[in-house]
Amino acid sequence: MAVSIALRRATNPPLFLLTFLTTLIFHPSVADISTSASTTEEFPHRRFEYKYSFKGPHLSQADGSIPFWIHTGNAIPSADQVRITPSLRSQRGSVWTKNKVNFEHWEAEVTFRVSGRGRMGADGLAVWFTTTQGLDGPVYGAADQWNGFGVFFDSFDNDGKKNNPAIIVVGNNGNLVYDHQNDGSTQALGTCLRDFRNKPYPVRAKITYYKRTLTILINNGFTPDREDYEFCTKVDNMIIPSEGFFGISAATGGLADDHDVLSFLLFRLTEPGQQPPPVDSEIPKEEKDKYQEEFQNFQQELDKKKEEFQKEHPDVQGEPIEDLYESVNDREIRQVFEGQNRIHLEIKQLHRQLAMILDEQRRYVSAITDEVAKKGTNAESGQADSSSQQLGSILATQQDVLRNLNELKNSFHDSLKQIGSVQHQGNAGGLGSYETIQHFNDIKEHLHTVKRDVEHLVQRNAQNPAEKVMKCPEVPPMPSCLSTVHFAIFVVIQSVLFFCYVMYKSQQEAAAKKFF
Repeated sequence: MAVSIALRRATNPPLFLLTFLTTLIFHPSVADISTSASTTEEFPHRRFEYKYSFKGPHLSQADGSIPFWIHTGNAIPSADQVRITPSLRSQRGSVWTKNKVNFEHWEAEVTFRVSGRGRMGADGLAVWFTTTQGLDGPVYGAADQWNGFGVFFDSFDNDGKKNNPAIIVVGNNGNLVYDHQNDGSTQALGTCLRDFRNKPYPVRAKITYYKRTLTILINNGFTPDREDYEFCTKVDNMIIPSEGFFGISAATGGLADDHDVLSFLLFRLTEPGQQPPPVDSEIPKEEKDKYQEEFQNFQQELDKKKEEFQKEHPDVQGEPIEDLYESVNDREIRQVFEGQNRIHLEIKQLHRQLAMILDEQRRYVSAITDEVAKKGTNAESGQADSSSQQLGSILATQQDVLRNLNELKNSFHDSLKQIGSVQHQGNAGGLGSYETIQHFNDIKEHLHTVKRDVEHLVQRNAQNPAEKVMKCPEVPPMPSCLSTVHFAIFVVIQSVLFFCYVMYKSQQEAAAKKFF
């Protein structure tokens, strides 16, 4: 079946202008009526067709094949994309649907990336709808003289007119040979200039065939917005084959690019008010029976494996299999308990440090008390020297510090009790409730209180003048190990050694000159 474009008769320009002016004068509401009609136009119903589509992240199977598609040439399927051609010279590759498409209206969304190191690339990528699978050929890796149409993303300027990269729509009835020398410009039904190479985001093309109109929309790949499409070209009154294969091909020449296709999504379009055909009616009876037989065989194998497992493990019969995946609530509860355990460990560490500080303070207080008692026995009645007064002030300060540390220890002990009670309630089943959140707030308040008390003690001890009394004894200065006489002898010896080395070196050089 050929691709044809219906031609409209040319209208006489003066007659058309007169008719238009008359309409504007006597019918001023025509524009409003047409505008309201266009705004109330309903969009067609879209239904995704998975048998004619592919996308990641599980695009290819274990054997390297693509479900419902075939690939030929240098095409390399992977988990998230299909590399139609690698960036090597003279490469060809293509992917094609296994089954024919017989939709009256459809829409295809193609996501691809063309990247290369050079400023120019070659040759390009093509999206096909043809009556036969053009598995290999000279037109972007597909066969020439096709019956259908192709959308070409041409990246190399063959005719030297500096009009590439470009997007070209070319139709064929099976008899035309593609014009490579002119980049298909003599056969193009529609074209637009778009640079699709080396973009920060994948390029998207939306190809829509609806009511004999082919529309091409392009997302240039400058933004991550998937719906940021702009108009490329439109072909009206276009008749295509009633059924055919979809395909994507690419080729490289003297220059080479990586042509990667990330997804190809096909949608069936149904006019508003019409019911889309049911899915069961599209599956042939033979194929349905085949799938049913495969399902029954799989079910029988599964039952046999269950029986064998029950015979090998009789102790686990009747027990439900635990879910291997963690739900959202379980993950939140686990995170709450992990944070709670970390807080518990930190408070225990602070509790141990405070116990060490308390022991050290008790030793200081006992030592100062003994010193004050000794001074008091030696001092006369009614007399007190300055040292005893300083020791008394230090003793009072240390007792105050000890009392504050005891209060901090009690506060930590209360916090530990609260955490233990929260964990006990969480294990009993009351997880994620209001009481748990309230306990966490109480723990945070206690921690803030402890922090303020510790900062207050540090500032108080820093400002205490009694701290100046307790000083470590100064280290006596070390005597000098090198005297003047020793230094002079060392300099003389070093000078003599240097003079001897210079004499020896000059003799060696004089002896070496005798051989030249």
